Amino acid sequence: MSDAVSRLAEVKDAIAKAESGAKRPAGSVALVAVSKTFPVEAIEPVLAAGQRVFGENYVQDAKAKWPELRQRYPDAVVHMIGPLQSNKAKEAVALFDVIETLDRPSLARELQKEIQKAGGTRAPRFLVQVNTGAEPQKGGVLPEEADAFIKACREQYGLAVEGVMCIPPADEPPAPHFALLTTIARRNGLKVISMGMSADYPVAIAMGATHVRVGSAIFGSRG
Repeated sequence: MSDAVSRLAEVKDAIAKAESGAKRPAGSVALVAVSKTFPVEAIEPVLAAGQRVFGENYVQDAKAKWPELRQRYPDAVVHMIGPLQSNKAKEAVALFDVIETLDRPSLARELQKEIQKAGGTRAPRFLVQVNTGAEPQKGGVLPEEADAFIKACREQYGLAVEGVMCIPPADEPPAPHFALLTTIARRNGLKVISMGMSADYPVAIAMGATHVRVGSAIFGSRG
């Protein structure tokens, strides 16, 4: 487990270098450590080393780990970064601090309903996922529909949209996709831009990312 802690330090150092290279303030980019599929025993050393923001792909996986971990680390912040089914909205509202994969009106409606039911005790922050490559197998609103959807989420559904996220196509250079996402964020007055993963986060930082989602570079490859 000490390997994950040493890799965490390496990633943080690389983020700091990328910030400096892009002439951005030190500490302006937040690291989301992607702990999906990894058990409590793998995550806890990284928490103990000071990392506090984590990303999970599945409601059930997060439900099995984070209530226990939060008892020991109540300041941990957990992001939902995988596709979210509308029928999991209630559990997602209860579990996650940030939901990065808001991408359709039916999901927005369910999330609004569950937040209202919670009576203000639980209200996650939201990022709109943009399908910058228009890939049919991927979630996310199309770039040309992003502005209208962001507006509807805020005004029609009353959701606290604070940013955007994307996952560029695996077989294309990521920079144009990062540039597109940054443009959409700035046009809509959104401060949070979640983009960049283990293979390309320094590029994302150069293009304006405020959050990078790094998993395998910290935790190692998944089985």
